[in-house]
Amino acid sequence: MADLRVPTLRWAEPPEGPVLLLLDQTRLPSEEVELTVTDVPGLVAAIQSLAVRGAPVLGVAGAYGVALAAARGFDVREAARLLAEARPTAVNLGYGVRRAVAAFEAAGGAGEVAAAAALAEARALHQEDVEDSERMARLGRELLGELLPGGRYRLLTHCNTGALVSVGGGTAFAVARAAHLAGELRRLWVDETRPLLQGARLTAWEAAREGMPYTVQVDGAAGSLFAAGEVDAVLVGADRIAADGSVANKVGTYGLAVLAGHHGVPFVVVAPVSTVDLSTPDGAAIRIEQRSGHEVTELAPGVPVAPVGAQAYNPAFDVTPPELVTAIVTDRGVVTPVDHGRLAEVCSRSRSYESPSGNGMMDA
Repeated sequence: MADLRVPTLRWAEPPEGPVLLLLDQTRLPSEEVELTVTDVPGLVAAIQSLAVRGAPVLGVAGAYGVALAAARGFDVREAARLLAEARPTAVNLGYGVRRAVAAFEAAGGAGEVAAAAALAEARALHQEDVEDSERMARLGRELLGELLPGGRYRLLTHCNTGALVSVGGGTAFAVARAAHLAGELRRLWVDETRPLLQGARLTAWEAAREGMPYTVQVDGAAGSLFAAGEVDAVLVGADRIAADGSVANKVGTYGLAVLAGHHGVPFVVVAPVSTVDLSTPDGAAIRIEQRSGHEVTELAPGVPVAPVGAQAYNPAFDVTPPELVTAIVTDRGVVTPVDHGRLAEVCSRSRSYESPSGNGMMDA
């Protein structure tokens, strides 16, 4: 896990009552400031403003949000509804909420015992995320070794997938970090990731802390890197993976997949099975969050980069079809080629599964 001076998320119990403390990612990289959340509306606001963001950590935050409502005597069912709807594309958020609610209900659905059960479930999910990150980092690095023997990888990544999206080491970034620690990373190409610059602000911040060789690039420059033969593999995360293997991720991911396919470069998705939604049949069924146009027309609040009144198209995510995905690295194994049957089989494995070869790989 990256050595963050301030954890991405933590539960605290000061004398005035339990709170959830979040590293405010909207203030990075210039400031490391914790945001104190005392109720579910505050947590929903933090999620929607992207003070806390990233699929795995949203699941943990959702579970802690239910625990917070229970501990403070709020309506747990209403809290769960508000949390689950905070960001519609990110499936982990609803997953974490449901787990904490189920624990709360199983313990009686009211009172201190039920509140303690919800908190225990949130803490269990927290620990699972740490373990899942470590497992995906190892499996992803092993996959890179199979796809690209010899090391010295030049990896391209999009948005932010490191410790900031997790209470562990992250998803795609964790794989790049594992390669770096093994002396196998030659260069990490970091898409700045429009419109919120989560690559330039967050991934570059994490890469700098790790001492990784990295370069920030304009999103539109990726094509020239592929054409020049400067990319060995693409590593991205996911916010929802449909049953057929379609991947919803930060907008701009689909274009990278097309470029990778055209140039014969592996395109690898790294995400825990909690990001897989087998109830969503395909990419067309994934609800895509539309965000405010001000995130595109303004460089910062009140600092316009487009004419007054300009309209902006600002989907938070796009969808990459499974035929463009080389492999999906999960905490329970690697899916390749990507299709419904292989994805469902990996999701059905226990969390402790290891293949006989030790790498969790599922071949065609």
